[in-house]
Amino acid sequence: MSASTHHQTPAPAAWLSERHCDLDAFRALVEQSTDLDAYPHASAVERNVPLYDADRLALADRRAVQTELVRAFADGPGIVVVRGAFADPAVVDRTTAVFEALIAEQRATGAAAGDHFAKPGANDRVWNALEKAALYDPEAFAEYYANEVIALVSSAWLGPGYQVTSQVNVVNPGGAAQTVHRDYHLGFLSQEVAARYPAHVHRLSPVLTLQGAVAHCDMPVESGPTLYLPHSQKYEPGYLAWRLPEFRAYFEEHHVQLPLAKGDAVFFNPALFHAAGANHAGEQWMENVIAASAEGYPFPTNLDNDPPVEGLAPPSQAEVVRRALREGWTARTLRGELRAGAKRRES
Repeated sequence: MSASTHHQTPAPAAWLSERHCDLDAFRALVEQSTDLDAYPHASAVERNVPLYDADRLALADRRAVQTELVRAFADGPGIVVVRGAFADPAVVDRTTAVFEALIAEQRATGAAAGDHFAKPGANDRVWNALEKAALYDPEAFAEYYANEVIALVSSAWLGPGYQVTSQVNVVNPGGAAQTVHRDYHLGFLSQEVAARYPAHVHRLSPVLTLQGAVAHCDMPVESGPTLYLPHSQKYEPGYLAWRLPEFRAYFEEHHVQLPLAKGDAVFFNPALFHAAGANHAGEQWMENVIAASAEGYPFPTNLDNDPPVEGLAPPSQAEVVRRALREGWTARTLRGELRAGAKRRES
């Protein structure tokens, strides 16, 4: 008589909850290294991110490149950088001018776009920038979105029927970083609602969209390029994990950030843990200008009219100017507030 023992792999959970979020399992996943040999069309791997050169991709077999990109987004680090994606800087500059004009129009009308990571006015947002840019300057729109790299990467991940959407996010000098998150679809839902979707939807959501960003100016690290955590898109309960304090703390300690040159593009799986970085560029420059143009000391003043409501002293001119820059005030609004402050100081 003989006996045999059969072992079966446990079936994956049909539903996910916060109890499935294990930081040690997450660490084991994201602390692996990205091997350049696995991405033969890449020129280098920097901080676990494959770097591609657009001119080199243009000469390679299209299907082979797309197969490699799919592997990077799905089973690899979840992110790639394409250097020189926009070879003609004039195309980028013309579209930048369109976006700046749209932002100026918003500011002039007082319609500062809201932001789900910052107070309205703290950064500059243009929602539905795709349609607005097309209406504002159709030729610039066509030149910009005819880009072959965007088409190559988008069709690799989404197939030939993909549709582009575009939003502008300008993190102004002094602007704070976003908190870590995942994006559309499940990433836009509350913790409670996301948990109501079965596990297979958590696995499906990342393949329905692709994130992309184009650098419209040179972006050293201090200017706030996006923060990423390579390989985090593969963590199945990630749509429930990214809000948990221990996962956020891990992201803050281990994220990567890459400098970009004007015309470079980044593409990443929407399930990758990511966040826009803080923009520290120009802070000292601004402080020097403020010091030379606005009074930094709030006294003397008339404390009957200008009481110290939120501290030991009323706001100085310099503090008002800093607030105006932080919140994106118009010149007219700033002028009015400074004049009102001067009036309050009169005895």
